[in-house]
Order: sequence, then C-alpha cells, then structure tokens
Amino acid sequence: MMRRLILSFIVLLLFTGAAFAFWGYRSLKTPVAHGSAGGYVVIPRGSSPNRIINELANRNIINNKLPLLIYLKLSGDGARLKAGEYRFKSPISPLDVIAKLKEGEQRLTRFTVIEGWTRWDIAEAMSKISELQLKDKDAALALMNNVSLIRDVDPTAENLEGYLYPDTYSFPPTTTAKEMIALMVARFKAEWTPTRAAQARARDMTARQIMTVASLIETEAKLAAERPLVASVIYNRLRLNMALGIDSSIIYASKLAGKWRGDGKVYQSDLDRPSPYNTRRVTGLPPAPIAASSRSAIDAALNPASTDFLYYVRDPARDDGAHNFYARDADFARGVQALREWERQRDASR
Repeated sequence: MMRRLILSFIVLLLFTGAAFAFWGYRSLKTPVAHGSAGGYVVIPRGSSPNRIINELANRNIINNKLPLLIYLKLSGDGARLKAGEYRFKSPISPLDVIAKLKEGEQRLTRFTVIEGWTRWDIAEAMSKISELQLKDKDAALALMNNVSLIRDVDPTAENLEGYLYPDTYSFPPTTTAKEMIALMVARFKAEWTPTRAAQARARDMTARQIMTVASLIETEAKLAAERPLVASVIYNRLRLNMALGIDSSIIYASKLAGKWRGDGKVYQSDLDRPSPYNTRRVTGLPPAPIAASSRSAIDAALNPASTDFLYYVRDPARDDGAHNFYARDADFARGVQALREWERQRDASR
C-alpha cells in the first residue's frame, strides 16, 4: 500500500513538473500586449536580472516574472543583459524581450539633411537638436571649417560645404556636434566610391570640381530625369567659355556676403555683386560646391547627357519643376517669354 502511495506521489510530481514546464514554456513564447510601446524603458548600468524583470513587469511588458527568472538562471543569460534605453513593440514575447536586452539598445535621435541644403541650412537645423548642445548655429558653422575631415578627397577645401551628405541620420544622445559632422562627411566618402573617383579622373576633373557641378545640378533640377540634361548644359557652356548664369550660385554669393534677403528672389544687387560665385559675371565653375548633393546629382555630374543644349527654362505647363531645354538663343527667348506670360497671369489671378 505504501509503495503504491509513493508511486502515485512520484507520478503526481512528474505530472505537476511537466505541467509547470509546459506553462513556463508557453509563457516565455506567448507575446504580451502592453501600453509602453510608445516610450523608452531605461535600464541603468549595474541592474540585476531581478531589478530588470521587476521594471518590465511594472510596465506590463511581461506578465509572469517567475518563468523568466528561472529561464535566466538556467540559461545564464541574466549576466548578458545590457544597460540601455529600450523600446519594446507590442505585443512582444518574453524571449524576444530578453533577445533585445542581450543585444543592447540606445535611444536614437533622427536628423535629416535635405538635398540642396547649404552648410548654413544644416547648421540651423543642428542648432535646434537639443542633444547636440550647440549654443547657436554659428557654433555648428565653426565646426564645419574642420577641413581635415576631407583633406584626402579635397586637399584645397576651405570648409565642408558640399561634403555634408544629405541623408537621415540616427544617433544616440551622447553624440556630439563634432561627431555628427564627421558622420556626415564619412557618409559622403562612402558615396565617393573608387568607381566615381575614377570617372572624375577620366573627365580630367577633381572631386571638388565634380561636387561643384553636382551642387549646381542639385539646386537647379528637381527631377532626377532632368539632371543629366542640366549637366550637359553646364558642360556645354564651360566648353564654349560661356557664363553659366545659374541663379542658385548667385544666391550663394549673396549669402556669403550676408546680403541675401531670403525671399527666393534674385535682385539686381545680387546680379551685380562681385564674387567668384556670381556665375552671371564670372565664367567657369564657382570655386567650390554650393550645397549638399544627392547621389543622382553626383552621377549626373559624372555622366552628363550628350546634347547641344545651352539653355533651360522652367516649363509653365507643368507644376513639378520640369524645364524645357534649348540649343538656340531664339528658342530660349521664346521659352523665357512664355514663362514670363504665365507668371503675369498667375500673379493677376491671385
């Protein structure tokens, strides 16, 4: 009789253990819905597994602490959990929570540099990011004079204009403004591949010259399909020693002089301003890039279309920034006249 009772007890223990193990396994694998997906969970350095699990339970990211604590003890993963600032999707299983904690995570700030931005634009945007701890935009501008970052590509650079690559950057809150600028330059260098460098040499041009052409293309052509055409106009004019007459470079000259009015209009005083960036008065390329250029603008500068175009004018029949291209003065004059007439009609209807 006693033997039967002992056997029954053993069977009960085994059944209970198996049931507990099954419950624990399901608990670890079952996703838990919670309300903390929109915020960060901070795990300080030196936090014990118990403290971490308690914090997660308090946030309702896990609903059963015991199976997870047993799992951490048996697996040894408790010693592998990392401090950081975490965001946990909802729902998420306890095992996926542990996987994130083992990998580590920091809160990231996003910063976007727009194609065509000048270093003044970038500095202004950086000054508004509290994590970078900049006094003002001038503090960011001063850091953009660190040409040692680009010496290997452009030995004669006087600042980092044109080499702060337009992209969206994600960075932890401990990142400094100096490191942020270095990251933008590094991103440019990743785009300036050996293939692109070889294409520049094949055109007998330096990286600085290509990036200057690319910046002119970037600021003039909104449509990627038109960029090789705009590039062809630039190169055709350079070949004929014609002034480029590009408004964006004239605006840049006014910004350098501190005279730009910022209303999008080019005034006679801008056109008359003596500056190597005033492409109405000076033939040849400006001395350096005037803006951040995208990949498509760089590739257009390296691979212009083969055309005889010398002019382009905005197409008034379209509202997407498209242009009409011309090879002859008379055709160009008619295009300008059509645009001016459209502008008069637009202004009269307002």
